Amino acid sequence: MPKFGFCLPIFAWPGPRLFRTPAWRTLDVQTCMRLGVLAEQLGYDSLWVADHLMLGADEAILEGWTTLSALAGMTHRAQLGLIHYNNAFRHPALTAKMTATLDQISGGRYIHFVDYGNQPREFLAYGLHADDSIEARIAIMSEGFLITRALWTSAQSVTIHGSHYTLENAICTPKPVQKPHPPVWMGEVHPHILEATARYASGWNTTPVSVLQLRERLRALRVACERVGRDFDSLEKTLEIQVLVAPDQAEVRQRVREMLALSAGDEATDPALERWLNETAAPMPSWMRDTWLIGTPSDVAAQIQAYIAEGITHFMLWFVDAPREDGLRLFAERVRHPFV
Repeated sequence: MPKFGFCLPIFAWPGPRLFRTPAWRTLDVQTCMRLGVLAEQLGYDSLWVADHLMLGADEAILEGWTTLSALAGMTHRAQLGLIHYNNAFRHPALTAKMTATLDQISGGRYIHFVDYGNQPREFLAYGLHADDSIEARIAIMSEGFLITRALWTSAQSVTIHGSHYTLENAICTPKPVQKPHPPVWMGEVHPHILEATARYASGWNTTPVSVLQLRERLRALRVACERVGRDFDSLEKTLEIQVLVAPDQAEVRQRVREMLALSAGDEATDPALERWLNETAAPMPSWMRDTWLIGTPSDVAAQIQAYIAEGITHFMLWFVDAPREDGLRLFAERVRHPFV
């Protein structure tokens, strides 16, 4: 049985790129939080918050950990996680304490989706991390995760003199509710991330890709698992993806027109997108067809089924028409319901 998560629109990004939150001109914090609570009420299985410091219109974005902590107190059932929890933003020992606390407060609902920090401009601007290579940041993340895990699980104080971090008699009490610790996800397809996933994680995530691209990524993940002796089937496979669902195709097009209208002509619109919007017989642009869940409820359900056939069991959904509630509600009633 697949799970469906809701990604809170904690930043605004209007424009022809139609990225994640294109229906927001400016961020409205209270509306954003209300949508998270509504998603749980509608039956969504998980709630997700992006982990960035500067992103979107005017670089205005809520800080992820603070937002997730507030959301934990506003909800009761759904699992909770940061999308690509940025190791470059927070010391892994402090991460252990923060996450154990949140897991306790939320009654064991936390998912630890850890990442190495793929936007250097943010941690450099804030003075949080050196401008290391991707490979170095992944190595630092991996060592950091082992520190977090040791503090989660050790019955004794933890002393570690690592290549990047040093702990002296550190104690993390109380421990997380979930045993031996919260689920651990890692994501994307850098070879070092795939190896770290195979060694340490219980789940793997990909950002939006077509079914064919997903198949290739899963092959690479399988090879990484074989290399370290990990059972590929023991990993949960998850997909972060944008969704636009409406009662009919005419309404789908209208929603896209409304999103594009917010961009105030700042950038050129894709000609293929213009044709699709203005010519009924024109095909949907391939980038939208392949990397969104888009169409009527039956269209979107069929697209989901194709991903499930490849092994995806948890969908993290960016409703691109947010802050409207229409898509969120229609998906819950007409798309999610048959799968549960």
